[in-house]
Amino acid sequence: MNNQKQQKPTLTGQRFKTRKRDEKERFDPSQFQESIVQGLNQTGTDLDAVAKFLDASGAKLDYRRYAETLFDILVAGGMLAPGGTLSDDMTRTEYCLFTANEDLETMQAYAQVTFDYRALFCAAECLSDCLLLALQLLLFLKGFTESERNKLAMLTGILLANGNISASILNSLFNENLVKEGVSAAFAVKLFKSWINEKDINSVAASLRKVGMDNRLMELFPANKRSCEHFSKYFTDAGLKELSDFARNQQSIGARKELQKELQEQMSRGETLKDIIAYVREEMKKTNISEQTMIGIVWTSVMSSVEWNKKEELVTEQAIKHLKQYSPLLKAFTSQGLSELTLLLKIQEYCYDNIHFMKAFQKIVVLLYKADVLSEEAILKWYTEGHLAKGKSVFLEQMKKFVEWLKNAEEESESEEEEGD
Repeated sequence: MNNQKQQKPTLTGQRFKTRKRDEKERFDPSQFQESIVQGLNQTGTDLDAVAKFLDASGAKLDYRRYAETLFDILVAGGMLAPGGTLSDDMTRTEYCLFTANEDLETMQAYAQVTFDYRALFCAAECLSDCLLLALQLLLFLKGFTESERNKLAMLTGILLANGNISASILNSLFNENLVKEGVSAAFAVKLFKSWINEKDINSVAASLRKVGMDNRLMELFPANKRSCEHFSKYFTDAGLKELSDFARNQQSIGARKELQKELQEQMSRGETLKDIIAYVREEMKKTNISEQTMIGIVWTSVMSSVEWNKKEELVTEQAIKHLKQYSPLLKAFTSQGLSELTLLLKIQEYCYDNIHFMKAFQKIVVLLYKADVLSEEAILKWYTEGHLAKGKSVFLEQMKKFVEWLKNAEEESESEEEEGD
């Protein structure tokens, strides 16, 4: 039996050099850049060749380790120094975002080939790194030319539309210096235009809400210009009326929430109804809120200002007592028939959504009728055509006898008038 140990195979000189070079490219950022830049320069502007090169290089080069370097090269042509300038001592590639044509079609092609999520970043598992790098890159905006910023903005909008990156990247645009210089707002125009072009305003709104950005768009402007009017004019003039309307609506929603919160606090403090009514009327003038909208806010505030009994047989009595106290407040903001109908729909919705109130609907309506909050006409309109589908059969049945009484009373009144004539 041969006990002689087997010798380990040795690398030939050429193979050893090749392996060392591959390892250096894999773990040395400067060599990594040289490898990527050289490959991109060889492919030229052939997008298919670029895609194949990046895909093949991902198998041997550590994209995850050098995600920052890769991202810099694809965007600016080489590694960026602090401030956003290119390193002078490194080879650059002409195939990068900043040297591409400044038009949407080119940016779409560039996004598809260079920043393809599946082929490039998913395989290397560095999409999260890509997002962080994009956040850092946006902080360099002042160091880029206007054209470079425009291209980066369009690309960012396309990547957002494709779901490659999260809308939380917009946090970088709230940087104080970028906002002060007007860079953030100008960048946002190009970004949102390309994003909305790829999707629509509803998709954009959903993405913004998901990361809590829907109420922060005003922060794209300095504090002294942070108004709905300025925002609306700026983005409408830039051709983004949909975004202006969205921001205005979000501000209106925010104002309503604050108003509702303040109303509840005033009720809990025991403010007089006279003072509360005066406050609400003043807010209506300031915020241009309609009476129909305001009665909904008032109703919600009134019903949210008390802790309700969990027992169905007791909650009705509690509700009647509570609403009797606040009926003058409700009456103050139901001067129009449409406001009365709005209130009826709010009551229907509330009683349906809060199961303990299902049997209280009719008693609440009758109370508000007797308190001159709701008119006969509004109740009849609700009953015949204006009601919601929620709990329809239950509530119509509850109201049947009272509606019949109203109709009979109306007929008797008309008969008396005719006899008087």
